[in-house]
Amino acid sequence: GIGNASTARELSALKSFITFAREQSGDVDASPPRLRGPRIKKGLPRPVTPDDASNIADLVSGEQNENWIGARDRAVLLLLYGSGLRISEALSLKGRDAPLGDILQITGKGGKQRIVPVLPVCREAVGKYCTKCPWPLESDQALFRGVKGGPLNQGMVQKAMARARRALGLPETATPHALRHSFATHLLGAGVDLRSLQELLGHASLGSTQIYTKVDAAAMLENYRDAHPRAKRK
Repeated sequence: GIGNASTARELSALKSFITFAREQSGDVDASPPRLRGPRIKKGLPRPVTPDDASNIADLVSGEQNENWIGARDRAVLLLLYGSGLRISEALSLKGRDAPLGDILQITGKGGKQRIVPVLPVCREAVGKYCTKCPWPLESDQALFRGVKGGPLNQGMVQKAMARARRALGLPETATPHALRHSFATHLLGAGVDLRSLQELLGHASLGSTQIYTKVDAAAMLENYRDAHPRAKRK
């Protein structure tokens, strides 16, 4: 049979069709169909390793003939991993945000503002991009630009990540958003408390952040199984 996610999508399409048919027949006061879909179990985030994150950034930097594009993609991806930004947040940065300082004020989902740290490697990467970018970076315009000078599209970052993923032999779960997951998982593994991590990620509820405790626990169990002589799978 089909999975729960596929069933949910088909039910959603069916609801939309029934609603459309009712509107076309003039039955505008009819309540929407009440069809209960299956519960969809969310999988755990799939982070990449610190070495893989570094290799991804270095690879996109060197793959472009137009070296400013490689510098741009490297800067964006390092901000996702180094500061835990969503890709939309990184691409919302303006020219006035450069040169980067030790912190950034980010406006995230629902207009929620937060302060995130900026690593030296991220500052250097953004500075290198700004130096090489052929377009004037006006204070009120997008910091990261496309090849024609307009705001950089998310799809271009995703394509750069996909090329790096294939070159490095990483799974399809290694997406730009996985770098944000990696930021969270690696900080939690280093001892950062959940409340601090919640603030850094800009989560409205602690429940959204707590999923990373499961990721960290799963990683520790896997490491234990790999390392302990009596924990080998038979």
